[in-house]
Formats: sequence, structure tokens, C-alpha cells
Amino acid sequence: MVSVIKATVITLMAVSRVLFNPLWSSASGHLTASIKNNFMAVSKRSFSRLEITKNLALISKEKINSKITNLKLHDQTGRPCVLLLSWLMAKRKHMQKFVDYYLNQDCDVLCINITPWQLLWPTKGTQIVAADILKFIDNNYLNSQCLLHGFSVGAYLWAEVMVQMAAQQDRYRPVMDKFVGQVWDSAADVTEISVGLPVAVFPKNFVMQKALAQYILYHMRTFDKVATRHYVRASQMFTTNLIKSPAQIFISKTDPIGTETSNLRVKETWENMGIKVYFKCWEKSPHVGHFLKHREEYLEHLDKFLEEIGFGVTSSERLKAKL
Repeated sequence: MVSVIKATVITLMAVSRVLFNPLWSSASGHLTASIKNNFMAVSKRSFSRLEITKNLALISKEKINSKITNLKLHDQTGRPCVLLLSWLMAKRKHMQKFVDYYLNQDCDVLCINITPWQLLWPTKGTQIVAADILKFIDNNYLNSQCLLHGFSVGAYLWAEVMVQMAAQQDRYRPVMDKFVGQVWDSAADVTEISVGLPVAVFPKNFVMQKALAQYILYHMRTFDKVATRHYVRASQMFTTNLIKSPAQIFISKTDPIGTETSNLRVKETWENMGIKVYFKCWEKSPHVGHFLKHREEYLEHLDKFLEEIGFGVTSSERLKAKL
């Protein structure tokens, strides 16, 4: 009996660490508010990383002026910008392969992440991050194209951005018009977070997954005003979609989080709205693991999509670079 009680206490302590500590980060165990501008070398290439907020970091092939006022860069780079909305608990090294890909397209990359706490408490979490995203894009890349590339819960975060744009559509029409394309990899319906969040937080601990899943169900029943109703609204907004540019969707039939059913429903709705949708569904592939499992095919589809929408480096320029 004592051992059971002890195990239960440890489980609850671990869950509460995730749910009630806003300073707990998926990437490093803590968050820092400092602004820094560092050069890093990856694949023999140098790039500049500017930490804009706790959740936003801008990466560019060239040095970025670290002066930023009210989320506005003092110097515009003039390059296209990719909004890379990461999956929950994604580490920097996980996203680096996608950063490298877009840097090779001569684009800047805005890396965006949220913590489990921010997901569960949207009015003080994801909606604050969404406001920062909207303000940053509104203030910068004034004459440049933008592209969305989101993974899993990144779809929900972007939906929260669209909720804010929808409240002032005339005001944010220029922001919507900046986006020439959107890529969604394993997009997850946030109303199913009781399935995805436990696996993301405790990927190898089934007992903890079960405990967290039970809490999330309780959380969604109890905190409708500050959580659940916002999830429902965001889910509706993602499906109706204010961004009418072409979309590339990557999913698999075996993904229990970004399900084939929900993504097919989104595809059908978007096509009925006049959005051109490129759809790739693998028979077997893990959640947010399509790139690792099917690298060549993934890149083939992504290259073709970017060429179709005229974003980044053209295919002829890529061929020259390879030669």
C-alpha cells in the first residue's frame, strides 16, 4: 500500500510540473527572456539566430541586427520568411533539418514553439504567443513572401493567430496576403489533446501517459472558459482557414494524433473553399516522423510544392547549386 501511494504521489508531482509551471520549456527545461544574437555552424554553414521572445527565434543566413523595438526589426533582411511552427516538445536539433532546408532556399526562418503549460492554459499561454506572432509578421517582411510550415500542435497555435486576425480582418488583410503557401505535417486537431499531449510529454512512460490523459480530460471538463471553448473555436478556425493560398498536407494512416480522418475532412473543406490542396498520405509513418521515415519522397513533394507556388529558390537555381 505504501509503495502504491508513493508511486501515485510521484506521478502527480511529475504531471503538475508540466501543467502548472509556466517556466518549464520543452526544449531546455527553462525559459530565458534575454535577447541574444549568436552565430552557429551547421553543415559547414553559418547562420544567425536572434531570440525575439521566449517562444520566437529568427534564423537567417546573414547576421541580423539585434536591435528590435516592439517586435519590429530595425533592419529588414528582404528575404522571404518561413514560419516554422514546431510540434510539442520538439528540441532545437529536431527542427534544425527543416531550418537548414529553408536557409538553402535563401529564406529567413521564424522558429516558433509552445510549452505544455501554454497549450493547457491558452488565455495566458498560446494566445499570448499568437499575438506576438501576428505582431511580428505585421511589423516585418513588408515586401516579402511568407510561408507556413507547421507540425502537429503548430496547427492549433496558428489557428489562434487566425482567431485574432478574424476579429479585425480588414486590419490584417495585408498579413494574410503575405502567405503564398502553407505546409501542414501531422496536423493535429487540438480537441484531441488528451491523445497527443501525454505521448509528447512522456514518450516512454505509459503509466505517466495514462495519468496525464486522465487529467487532461478532467481539465477540459472543468476549465471550459479558459481552455476548452478556445480549443473548439481554434479547431473551427483552422478548418475554415483565413489563408487561401495553396496547401501541402503530409499525413499517414497510422498516425493516432494527426489522424487521416481529421486531415481528410480539412482537405475536403479547403477544396470546397477554392484552396488548392496537395495531399500525401503514407500507409505507415509515425506522428511528425514522415520526413525521417520517407526523406526522399518528402523532399520531392516539398520541392515540387515550393516550385508550384514560386517560393524560395527555383529548381534551376537548385540545380546550379548542386553542380
